[in-house]
Amino acid sequence: MIVLKFGGTSVGNAENIKKVVAIVNACNENKIVVLSAVSGTTNVLVEINKLLADDKKDDVIILINKLELNYHELVNELFSSENHKLKALSFIKNKFEELHSYINKTYQNEKIILAQGEIISTHLFQIYQNELGNTSLLISALDFMSIDTHEEPDSASIKTKLVSLLSDNNDIETFITQGYICTNHKGEIDNLKRGGSDYSASLIGAAIDAKEIQIWTDIDGMHNNDPRFVENTFSIDEMTFDEAAELAYFGAKILHPQSIIPAQKNNIPVLLKNTFSPNDKGTIIKNCSPSNGVRAIAAKDGIIAIKIKSYRMLMAYGFLKNIFEVFEKYQTAIDMITTSEIAVSLTIDNDTYLTEILEELQILGNVTVDKQMSIVCLAGNFSQNEKGISASVLNCLKDIPIRMISYGGSNYNMSLLIASEDKVNTLKLLNKGLF
Repeated sequence: MIVLKFGGTSVGNAENIKKVVAIVNACNENKIVVLSAVSGTTNVLVEINKLLADDKKDDVIILINKLELNYHELVNELFSSENHKLKALSFIKNKFEELHSYINKTYQNEKIILAQGEIISTHLFQIYQNELGNTSLLISALDFMSIDTHEEPDSASIKTKLVSLLSDNNDIETFITQGYICTNHKGEIDNLKRGGSDYSASLIGAAIDAKEIQIWTDIDGMHNNDPRFVENTFSIDEMTFDEAAELAYFGAKILHPQSIIPAQKNNIPVLLKNTFSPNDKGTIIKNCSPSNGVRAIAAKDGIIAIKIKSYRMLMAYGFLKNIFEVFEKYQTAIDMITTSEIAVSLTIDNDTYLTEILEELQILGNVTVDKQMSIVCLAGNFSQNEKGISASVLNCLKDIPIRMISYGGSNYNMSLLIASEDKVNTLKLLNKGLF
């Protein structure tokens, strides 16, 4: 059995949904199809929650009505059978009546509201399958996908419930389900955070020991550089899980950072494909020997650099420990770190508790902060046996001020911290010099 996940752009309109249906039904394998919400829907639902929190009920009504009209247009374009069109419109009517019902309820329905996008897209997809006479079964992710008290996936429960669902319907070859949404340890509707549909697909693949997990997006695989800023990039045929994980964490938009962890643990290949060019080879991510040198480059914006210089000039025992405890206290992850005897430079991408963090760090030493920074990640084989790679990288950037360098912590990553205003030029220079 394989897993096929399609993102919001892939199901963004009637024409695209038809393309996805064609891809799904051309696949002769038993499969689970994981769908995101229709492109733009989740953003609207997020805005609805914000307006409800601010008690702007009139604005909420306008936004809900506008979104419902968009779905009416989608249904009218997607369905040709009057019977199935009426069935789809009836479902839409019920869903949006439900959304309206939350306007006068207490602000405890945020996760329920956010879940509606995936629920709507999968139901419309299933009804369209029925119209075409294709056999498939819609199963609710809320019946098997769950997170524990730490908001981590409950893998054992997911496996038990999903395998049971599939065995109860072992005559079905195609299952349709939602990405992103789940239930929490209280049984309430919750989610795997933004970008969580990739994560859903990987968790499902791990639960059923899938032969392959396919992630279908609007780009033909993992590129060697960011095609939004750099010309003449190319898709990489094959890469290791470690290389892909580094790129995903440090800005490669095609893949959610956590998504490949369950696949990697269970040695399940992940294939990245383009919905709009399905015959393209794409990128296969699997356990394989890494190629030499730099394979690909990604960049992550919104980085804050913090430098802490100890008040004690030498032998500052416990200095690092005390710094890490501050970030642990405020549950703020550190991306990069460089150290000397009396100073530490590090980066974070979450400024939620920045004020509190800086206040506590100032007790430990002199603190300076640089905002509007970017991390450029170079993924590849950086083992000790590979000579000259770091020199090649730095030689490309002779005219770019580099704030920090992280090298040696991983065999698969070299990271550079630069000002965000230098990001595009940095990507172009690296592309020209390395590829």
